[in-house]
Amino acid sequence: MEKIAFSTIIKASREKVWNTMLEKDTYQIWTTPFHEGSTYEGNWQEGSEMKFIGPSEDDSMAGMYALIVANRPHEYISMKHLGEFTNGERSPWPVVEGEEGYENYTLKDTSDGTEVVVELVVPADWKDMFDDMWPRALQTLKEIAEK
Repeated sequence: MEKIAFSTIIKASREKVWNTMLEKDTYQIWTTPFHEGSTYEGNWQEGSEMKFIGPSEDDSMAGMYALIVANRPHEYISMKHLGEFTNGERSPWPVVEGEEGYENYTLKDTSDGTEVVVELVVPADWKDMFDDMWPRALQTLKEIAEK
């Protein structure tokens, strides 16, 4: 597993950035660099499970599922990725001490608006893929939130 991080400054309030990030309509737009047609099922409440879903080439639904570990509105959200699924069939990731996959978002006030910091712990072989996708996704989030 490898820890990676990305950030951007968005000229908007933390509340607007937060809502743009998590509301389904705008989430589906800014996450397009990861997988066109991405969406989610669930809510962002601490302790709840989320499914991150995208259509596959054979019209099945596939994605990942995660547990919302922390949610401090307009400030911080953390999720622990638990595994993958295809058409409802779950494939939990092996539990290895100290090797859980996390995705954390921190929003901080700056003189120019809001800094969004994304920190992830991912399998090492995903790093190059995310190094390409995350900057594009954050740029799209920025464009939407600044409108």
